[in-house]
Amino acid sequence: MTSAPPARRRAAFRPAQIIGPYGLLLLTVLLFVLFSLLLPSTFPTPLNMRTILSDKSIVAFLSLAAMIPLSTNKFDLSIGFGVGLAHILAIGLQVQFGVPWPVAVVAVVLIGLAVGTINGLLVEAAQIDSFIATLGTGSILYAISFAYTGGRQIVGVLPPEFIAINGAAPFGIPAPAIYVVVLGVVLWIAYEYLPIGRYMYAIGSNPRAAELSGIPKHRYVIVAFAASGLITACAGVVLGSKLQIGQANVGNEYLLPAFVGALLGSTAIRVGRMNVWGTLVAVAVLAVGISGIEQLGSSFFVEPLFNGTTLIIAVGLAGFAARRRVRTALREDERAMEVAREVAARTDPQDMEKGKQR
Repeated sequence: MTSAPPARRRAAFRPAQIIGPYGLLLLTVLLFVLFSLLLPSTFPTPLNMRTILSDKSIVAFLSLAAMIPLSTNKFDLSIGFGVGLAHILAIGLQVQFGVPWPVAVVAVVLIGLAVGTINGLLVEAAQIDSFIATLGTGSILYAISFAYTGGRQIVGVLPPEFIAINGAAPFGIPAPAIYVVVLGVVLWIAYEYLPIGRYMYAIGSNPRAAELSGIPKHRYVIVAFAASGLITACAGVVLGSKLQIGQANVGNEYLLPAFVGALLGSTAIRVGRMNVWGTLVAVAVLAVGISGIEQLGSSFFVEPLFNGTTLIIAVGLAGFAARRRVRTALREDERAMEVAREVAARTDPQDMEKGKQR
């Protein structure tokens, strides 16, 4: 009879088990403490916290929008151009055509949904690589923005109700931050507790296996892009309420930090896969880091340098986390097979024969 498995095979607590999923959250706390010590009179103030929440809410919106197609292993590069056109239309429909603000908001959201659906059809029906398809539609949206504005700003009197979409602050919390939390909860429920989330993860992990298991891949990829377009349009409405002017060159600068948030988020909370709370923690890291660096008196080029460097690190970490997840799964399978063999080896052949007779 073989002895029991040695103690070394038992699961033991390791610091990496905490640092891996919650490393970004720990980094956010450390950055906050560091900048609070360096800038005690300006950084840890309620005003600065409200400014961070308000300014980075658009990035959080777009990071969540980018996360959805990424969960199916597809890219939506049109989100930066889409948020630019959406904020222009939200203002232009009211100022130039006298459309009531609720109608303008609904129209913009429906247009965003349509753009996202078109992206999905290009990727799935036309079989165009998502990187190329969404870059092409994004360029078209950028051209439409310039054609609509003529390269000039759209300025006019906007209703107070529309301005309050961004300007309201219930309980002292900026309204855009509340929108992001509500959206995060909805997406978290969809990904963790509803079949649609499991289907999208399955498609992103192995699309062929997902199809063989009966998941309609084409349908869910189109839904992913449609949801991305819808959220991007909502972000455009909030941006229009914030800026209160329409500019064709606004929006492109959000593309890079949005993908940094989505990709870096896959290295936190649910390591190795796109997830809602990891994405929001990654946006928090960017928000706290950039705010602190700017208050230290950095040059104007530091923010794009920070975003670009973080994007490279995020892509590398995301790939490493995914490979590590696969290796862990393989090791667990091998361990389970080894335990099964040991159990079979310890089983008395006479007991097995008696079991068969019964």
